Amino acid sequence: MLRSASPAGVVVRKGRLSDVSSRRSVRGWRALSLAVGAVLVSTAAESAESAADRRPATAALESTAVVSVDGCGAVGGLCSAPRRTLVLTGGTVLTGDPVTLGAEASGSVELALRTPGVLVDVTVTDRRGGRLAGAPSPDGTRWTSAAPLPAGARYTARLVVVRTRTEGPRHHLARVDLRTEAAPAGEWLTVAFGPEGGGTFGVGRPVTAELSHAVQAGDPEARRVVERGLVVRTEPQVEGSWYWVDSDTLHYRPHHYWPARTTVRVRSGLEGARITDALHGGRSRPLTFTTGSRIEAVTDVSAHEMTVLRDGRVLRTLPVTTGKAGFRTRGGTKVVLGKEALVRMRGDSIGIARGSREYYDLKVRWATRVTWSGEYLHAAPWSLDAQGSADVSHGCTGMSTEDAAWLFRTVREGDLVRVINGYGEPMPTFGDGFGDWNLSWPEWLRGSALPARTTGGHLASPAAAVLRPAL
Repeated sequence: MLRSASPAGVVVRKGRLSDVSSRRSVRGWRALSLAVGAVLVSTAAESAESAADRRPATAALESTAVVSVDGCGAVGGLCSAPRRTLVLTGGTVLTGDPVTLGAEASGSVELALRTPGVLVDVTVTDRRGGRLAGAPSPDGTRWTSAAPLPAGARYTARLVVVRTRTEGPRHHLARVDLRTEAAPAGEWLTVAFGPEGGGTFGVGRPVTAELSHAVQAGDPEARRVVERGLVVRTEPQVEGSWYWVDSDTLHYRPHHYWPARTTVRVRSGLEGARITDALHGGRSRPLTFTTGSRIEAVTDVSAHEMTVLRDGRVLRTLPVTTGKAGFRTRGGTKVVLGKEALVRMRGDSIGIARGSREYYDLKVRWATRVTWSGEYLHAAPWSLDAQGSADVSHGCTGMSTEDAAWLFRTVREGDLVRVINGYGEPMPTFGDGFGDWNLSWPEWLRGSALPARTTGGHLASPAAAVLRPAL
């Protein structure tokens, strides 16, 4: 399992294209501190000029307050006119407005360390959980996206850094939220729905809606207009509601899990609608996906076993081992995010020093991911003696190679993974995967902008099967 403690400085800049490679990163997004180092953010317009002339401007990013400065000099001569510098100062957690890369900038985004160190893990995801492909440099000091960022997009970059020269902690965690400005017709609000690409998913996969423009909580009427315009229809009918995760992201889930073999159709009915005086609804691409069988993998930590069910019928009960003291597996309901047949896991990615008794560097087979921070269900042949009797992992759920391969073949993205009778912290609701199901239904309804009387207990008619509050 991948986990870390505190952040390190990074530079974000427009660069050139690179090879495709990307990995998810680490735990702890709710408790980030940028006290160590600084995050540098810069943009540069792509042109036919030389690479030296395209060097980006930079800016110190130390918190959530944004100050725009035109030209050079804001960060000690690290910029080159004409470029825009964003300076963020004070605070502790990057949960405010994202760093905006202007519409005049194009090309790839590069994340580069300002202070001596190595990027151990880099994950850049959009608001629907899709990965932005990219590749690290040979020396591990920078990461470059494989393609330019589209206009009106938002990404979260999560980085694990091993500092090579420091008197403090060697392992740090950094998070930077990035946004590209909308296309010139920026007064139009569009919506990108997830899961991207449709297909078949598990019954735990929520619908996600990423707005091209932020709609702040301070404008409740605008939020109500947006929420009413996001239409979800299903066969069969289901009760459900939207939840505002932040100013430009909503999740939709039913009261209970999706029924098995449900067809879900999502569209925006906002085209042409007035949201504010300066913002109207634009055209958005609809989404259709289906759910498969209801697959649940239930890990009973105290019993050291995992029971896998399909549509309520037990398929297998597997002996497992979970996180030991200091590395406890988080409890609650999680959702399968993806599967990797082979993944490299290293102790220094979670703060374990090389040469220590706890350090490990392993190629792990049949890894099913359940958090962005690196929690997996995977093969652990080195712990066979403990499986079924003791907790010896660093937070993941380990099992035999045969059992892990079977589980890998059995589950799909969106399937449910529940951890019960354990000792770890609860799975966070947002930010480290899909913990949506850990909120009670009344708590979920409180995340809607619509009055409770229109969200609670709403059932679509069998003919329409509308999964949104009645208008």
